[in-house]
Amino acid sequence: MSSTLDLDFLIRLLINMAAVLILIRLVYFRASRHRAYASSFILFGMGVFLVTSQLSKVDISLGFAFGLFAIFSMLRYRTESITIKEMTYLFLVIAMSLLSAVGGMQHAELALLLALVCVMAYITETSLVLPILEEQTVQYEKIENIRPERRAELLEDLRSRMGLDIRSVEINEINFLKDTAQLKVQYVPRASDD
Repeated sequence: MSSTLDLDFLIRLLINMAAVLILIRLVYFRASRHRAYASSFILFGMGVFLVTSQLSKVDISLGFAFGLFAIFSMLRYRTESITIKEMTYLFLVIAMSLLSAVGGMQHAELALLLALVCVMAYITETSLVLPILEEQTVQYEKIENIRPERRAELLEDLRSRMGLDIRSVEINEINFLKDTAQLKVQYVPRASDD
């Protein structure tokens, strides 16, 4: 009986774990600071790699591996819903682990591809592609300012009251009984917010 823990397996495991650690620690965690998600992503990546690499030894096609990927991606944490950003990083971790486990690429090609994924994730987390904006939900009582023709007054009032460089405001909900509105405010974070 031949061992499934050969040199190719170990190199692919190291490449995968290095890429996942770079993606999660240097990109995701730097931007989000959610330790629980970060550690879960790392462990999830290792688990996906181990399961799919071992299943690939029993003559399972790449289609089956992507079927497993579909099952993994449907997993939901029942305690709380995860945001689109966390779901995207979970998707990247799963995809990277699947490519590492059952992809037919050489080690250098695999490392280059995973590095490209990490670089693209890093670029999207900087202001090179999109401006970096924070988001906050507020209850707003000056209901007369939510009318479209009073948008400038709404923005100015929020800027003066919150002391932030507000870029956009979206109305989530209006309560005419209480004369309040729930607003989603996007603003440029202050340097001290980091």
